[in-house]
Amino acid sequence: MSDHKPEKMLFIETVGCQMNVLDSELVVAALRKEGYQLTDNMKLADTILFNTCSVREHAEHKIYSQLGRLKYSKQARPDLVIGVMGCMAQKDQNQIFQRAPQVDLVVGTGQLAEIPRLIQESREKRERQLAVSLNRKAGTRQEVSSSFQSYDPLRDPEMRPSPYQAYVRIMFGCDKFCTYCVVPMTRGPEQSRNPSEILQETVALAHQGVQEITLLGQTVNSYRHTENGKEYRLADLLEMLHGVEGIQRIKFVTNYPKDMTGDLLQAIRDLRKVSHYLHVPLQHGCDDVLKRMKRGYTVEEYRDMMGRIRETLPACAVSSDFIVGFCGESEEAHQKSLAALREFRFKNSFIFKYSERPGTKASENFQDDIPEEVKRRRNNEMLDVQNAISAEDNADFIGREVEVLVEGPSKNAVKAEQNRPSNASVDQLVGRTRCDRIVVFDGNPRLTGSLTQVAIHDCTQTTLLGSIVTRSIQHGSSDLLPILQS
Repeated sequence: MSDHKPEKMLFIETVGCQMNVLDSELVVAALRKEGYQLTDNMKLADTILFNTCSVREHAEHKIYSQLGRLKYSKQARPDLVIGVMGCMAQKDQNQIFQRAPQVDLVVGTGQLAEIPRLIQESREKRERQLAVSLNRKAGTRQEVSSSFQSYDPLRDPEMRPSPYQAYVRIMFGCDKFCTYCVVPMTRGPEQSRNPSEILQETVALAHQGVQEITLLGQTVNSYRHTENGKEYRLADLLEMLHGVEGIQRIKFVTNYPKDMTGDLLQAIRDLRKVSHYLHVPLQHGCDDVLKRMKRGYTVEEYRDMMGRIRETLPACAVSSDFIVGFCGESEEAHQKSLAALREFRFKNSFIFKYSERPGTKASENFQDDIPEEVKRRRNNEMLDVQNAISAEDNADFIGREVEVLVEGPSKNAVKAEQNRPSNASVDQLVGRTRCDRIVVFDGNPRLTGSLTQVAIHDCTQTTLLGSIVTRSIQHGSSDLLPILQS
C-alpha cells in the first residue's frame, strides 16, 4: 500500500458573507485544475489560503491570529505558501506583509482568478506577490471597474452549502457608500453581469443536480444590465431563470430598500419557484442615525416599502440587519430601533455592535463615542425583542403543513426539544420552507434534495419542528399543493 502524498494539498478557510463562500468555491475549482486536492488539516497542506472579511473588526482579528500561529510552520516548511485573499487583502494590502511577514501573497477581490499563477510564482521565485484593484479614487470609473473585473465560472461542488444548493453572483461591488461600510472600497464599483452568462451558469448548476440557487449582490435588487438592446432588471432575470429545468427554488440577497420596485414584488408573487423571503436591512429605527449612516431613506420610506411588500406578498417573510451603538446613538434613538423591530416583526434580524472601520466616512467624520458596555446592553435588548418575535411568529405555524426543500441530515439536532430518546433510530433532516424558515423533522436521508410536505407540531425561536405528511413531491409537477405560508 502506497503512502505517497499528493504533491499539491490546499487548505482554505473562509470567513464572512455568502460572497466569500462563492469566491472560495471559484478559487478551489481553479486550483483543482492545477492538480490541488483539498484537506481540512492545515498541517498537511503546502498551500494555505484565508478568504477574509473586513466588515467587522472581529473577522480581521481572527485571521491575524491564524496567521500568527503559522509563523513557526513557515520556518519548519519553507516551501509552504500562505495567502490572504478577499476584502481584508484589498483593504490592507502591504500592511498584511508588515504585520505577518510569513504571508507570501495578498490577493484582492478582483484578482482571484490570478491565484493559481501567483501561488506558482511565489513558490518558484520565493518572492511576495501582491495583486489588488485600484483605489476608488485612483482612476476613472471604467478604469477602477476594470481593475475589479475577475470572474471565472468554474465551480467546485465540494465547497457549496450542500450538493443541492449553490450561489450565483449576478453583480459585483456597491455604489451606496454607507458611512460605516468598507464594501465599496473592497469590492469596487457596482457592476451587473450579463444575463446570458448568469443563465448559462444556472443551467450548468442544474445539470450538476443543484435545485436551489441564491442570487448574490451587495444590493441585489439594484441589478441592471443591457444586453442585445434589452434592459434587464432583477424581475426580468428571475423570469429568465425560472424556466431552467431542475431548479426548484430561487432566492436573492441582499436587497436595498429604495430599489424594492413593484415589478420585482409582482415577479416574486407570480413565479412559483421564487422564495417568498426578502432580506432588506433597515440598519436603524431613527432617521437621524440613518442620515449619519447615509442609508438614503427614512423610516417612513422603509415603512412604505413594507406596506407594498405586505400588500403584494401577504405571507412573505422579511429579515433585516441592525447596527447598535453607531456614532452619536442616543438612548432615545436606540428605543426607536426597538420600536421598529416590534412594528415590522422581522423573521429574524442580524444585530451587530458598531465597529469602526478605518477608511470609512464614519471613521473620518464621527467619533465612536458609545461605550462598549452600552453597545453590549443595547445589542442584547434588541436580540431579546427579536427572539420573542421570532418565537411567537414561528408558533403560528404549529398545526399547519409547509412545503420543505430537504437540505440533508440536521447538523444541530434538537432531540431534547422533541422529547425523543437519544438512541432513536430515525434520522433528523433539515430543510427550509418557501419563506426560508428552517424545519427539522424525522425522515429518510434519501429525501435530500426533494420537495416534501411537513406538518409542523412544535417550534423554537429559530426552528420549526415537524413530521412528514406526504412523500417527496415530484419535481416539476403541475399539481403542487399551494403554499400555505412563507
